[in-house]
Amino acid sequence: IYTCYVTDTSRKLLGLVTVKDLLLADDDDTPIRDIMITNMIFASTSTDQEEVARMLSKYNFLAMPVLDSESRMVGIVTFDDAMDVMEEEATEDIEMMAGMTPSEKPYLKNTPFELFKNRFPWLSMMMVSATFTGLIMTAFEDALAQVIALSAFIPMLMGTGGNSGSQSSVTVIRGLSLGELSFKDIGQVLWKELRTALLCGIGLALVCFAKIWLIDKMLFGNEEITLMVDLVVCLALALTVVIAKLVGGMLPLIAKALGADPAVMASPFVTTLVDTITLLAYFIIASAVI
Repeated sequence: IYTCYVTDTSRKLLGLVTVKDLLLADDDDTPIRDIMITNMIFASTSTDQEEVARMLSKYNFLAMPVLDSESRMVGIVTFDDAMDVMEEEATEDIEMMAGMTPSEKPYLKNTPFELFKNRFPWLSMMMVSATFTGLIMTAFEDALAQVIALSAFIPMLMGTGGNSGSQSSVTVIRGLSLGELSFKDIGQVLWKELRTALLCGIGLALVCFAKIWLIDKMLFGNEEITLMVDLVVCLALALTVVIAKLVGGMLPLIAKALGADPAVMASPFVTTLVDTITLLAYFIIASAVI
């Protein structure tokens, strides 16, 4: 009620006046048109609720007028409405990033069958997509047979790649949800992620080299680990981190440009894609070097 909207006889929005303006007016007979604000920000009936909530948060409004296609005022959206929307959208994004279909009910109100329906399709899709990693390992089984030690580092490489991709995708998705990023920023995002990935990749490769040589070889006495094996693992790790961060930063922007929810491109898709690329890069490097 603090904000009062001024309309004409056909309900077209002309301006707004606040209670403060009314109380501080010099004369009780002052027309509203002399003290009202005409430069307004408004939403239309077709504007996405998440966009309206973002606008309210950006401009620190208590309320925002809603207009129809003929610029007639049909209602308002208040800040507490926006808070509800932001909470709902954040919950939906978190569930999609975890590989689940969003539920409209609280957790305790969902039946086990409803939770099953929300989770099973995603689990099935990710399980089937893991076929590619199996095909790659089968194709390079001769290389694995020659140097058994290589297989011991596959979980580490895949886990690091998945985590690296998830870091980038979550950061970009957050930027998209706050309106800080759009598809036109893809060049800047990839350039920034590339530099970050190189720093992370080199740092992790150095740590990995020391860990393999000091712990796996010297402490555990694994004689199959040679200097060449250590170098192959570290090189594959650095390359994996670079690829994973570029993929993780790029996919949400592409999804947004195609009209899909960027949250879908978070952990499940990024991890599956990066796992496949990681194994392929690892075995190609191993075959070429060893």
